[in-house]
Amino acid sequence: MTSTVETAFAPPETKSMHLIEMHGLTREYDLGPQTIYALNGIDLIVDHGEYLAIMGPSGSGKSTLMNIIGCLDTPSAGQYLLDGVPVETMDDDDLADVRNRKVGFVFQTFNLLSRTTALANVELPLVYARIPKHERRERAERTLIEVGLGDRMTHHPNELSGGQRQRVAIARALVNSPSLLLADEPTGNLDSKTGREILDLFRELSDKGNSIIIVTHEEEVAKEARRAIHLRDGKVTD
Repeated sequence: MTSTVETAFAPPETKSMHLIEMHGLTREYDLGPQTIYALNGIDLIVDHGEYLAIMGPSGSGKSTLMNIIGCLDTPSAGQYLLDGVPVETMDDDDLADVRNRKVGFVFQTFNLLSRTTALANVELPLVYARIPKHERRERAERTLIEVGLGDRMTHHPNELSGGQRQRVAIARALVNSPSLLLADEPTGNLDSKTGREILDLFRELSDKGNSIIIVTHEEEVAKEARRAIHLRDGKVTD
């Protein structure tokens, strides 16, 4: 059995010095005669194994930055290296491949397939990666056990609590052993007790060497990270 199934939490090996390098990153939108700068000259370095929070008020550019980090969007100008690979030069197929292999997404709304079991939800990225069926099943089972859902594999999302659904989403994000776990307001739909459990899980993942970026507007969530950056008007202010 390959090492990828030894533990879902093992960070991937890499040769790049930094996980993320951004230099003069800009994202602009032309609205008729007016140009809006969602990001304006972002310089950012994120090392492997970092636990980083990105904060900012509405309209600060944090969602745009998250989309570019996750290869859901590309910059208008500047350079973005993810694991040493220049993202700004990629076409749509390349970006889709990077999203599947290098970035694990966790969303506020979970984004699970409602008619599919927890196990099948977690297997989905491996289907896209064309992993053989027997290996998909073993890796998905192992990852669900690691996030504390070994007894919920055959349950559908509507049979799970909010915290359990978020754990399924985290397992799905981790199952491909990505370079980066990218979370957008991961406790936003959870009560305080369940949110605390999810943050404890992120801390455990960080302690095991996984690279994590959380996008949040909540100070209490940002304090869980080991470093935080603040955005305002498309620029890093702190």
